[in-house]
Amino acid sequence: MGQIAWTKLAINDLENIYEFIAPESPFYAQKTINTFFFRVEVLSKFPRSGREIPEFKSPVIRELIEGNYRIFYKISEGSISTIRVHHSARRVKRRLPGS
Repeated sequence: MGQIAWTKLAINDLENIYEFIAPESPFYAQKTINTFFFRVEVLSKFPRSGREIPEFKSPVIRELIEGNYRIFYKISEGSISTIRVHHSARRVKRRLPGS
């Protein structure tokens, strides 16, 4: 498919996740962030490998599940935008930025 972009909100989510985990284990915090990047890389070859997000029912807004997190992304012409990295215990807002 091609290019994967990370939105500012998604990067901010990663920073917040890192800062939450790091006081207990900087090593595990970095490992968690790296796992998200590796997980999203599969989308460059298989953009529809994630499922449609039940809350949105849109074929272009999808998610990957990684541990307790939901990685929301949008499929566009020739690219994929990672929109948010969302803890599954939190409620999903009705509208995602960029959706």
